[in-house]
Amino acid sequence: MFSFMALEDHIGDICRKARIQTKTSMEEAIAVAAVDEASLHAFETDGMEASSVNVVALAELLELDVAKAERIAGGWEPAFVDLNLWQELRMVTTSEGFEVNSFLVWDEQSRVAALFDTGWFADDIFKLIDDHDLDLQHLFITHMHGDHVAAIGPVRKRCSGVRLHSNSEHAPKDQRVAAGESVLVGTLAVKAQLTPGHASDGVTYVVSGWSGDAPMVAVVGDAIFAGSMGKDFDTPQLAQQKIREEILSLPLGTLVCPGHGPLTTVAEEKENNPFFP
Repeated sequence: MFSFMALEDHIGDICRKARIQTKTSMEEAIAVAAVDEASLHAFETDGMEASSVNVVALAELLELDVAKAERIAGGWEPAFVDLNLWQELRMVTTSEGFEVNSFLVWDEQSRVAALFDTGWFADDIFKLIDDHDLDLQHLFITHMHGDHVAAIGPVRKRCSGVRLHSNSEHAPKDQRVAAGESVLVGTLAVKAQLTPGHASDGVTYVVSGWSGDAPMVAVVGDAIFAGSMGKDFDTPQLAQQKIREEILSLPLGTLVCPGHGPLTTVAEEKENNPFFP
């Protein structure tokens, strides 16, 4: 089983995020990009006119890694990920205007399962639960943005005993995650690592204990995407710090499961993500 989809952010998206996060004016960006305002706007919104934009100068102005930005502008994509390495991991992608990823994991022997975010709809999740005779005991929320929790009601109704895990300040005390705390899902261990930035309640869940010595899995929500990061126009330095400390510090082979876009790895992001020189 292979996983592939287009990048969540093209090079124009990346530069727009970086421009706003570094508080660089449109006028400054236009001057170094060597294009007019209409062309830069098209570049930022649709990825168009990239060939005419001075990506090198723009990336340098925006504090992006120039070589990595050039690589993405040239069509870089993360390598295909063979999910057969993780026999008890499934990615479920739902769409309602835009796509969002959820992840279902389970212990092969006990059939105890955990869901990470719900996405827009739960029908495909329920089919997996039924097809594999799973007992969904845990629902881990990476952050409470609507696209990630839209189906939380149906999931809790269908699986009434499911335990919710969240870092939302509005969550009851018994549902709040604790940094560094591990929760067992059969023989799998799910460790919560706080990654605020894109969302103040952001959590990355690191899953270990896979059969066949498969690498760890980091379910990161919108903290980081393949070749990009979730927008954070208020605390970008904090967001980048937490990504470095809690995600990019993991072993290179760690599978990174973002809330949008394709799967990637820590090695791919350290090598190719322009937000992290």
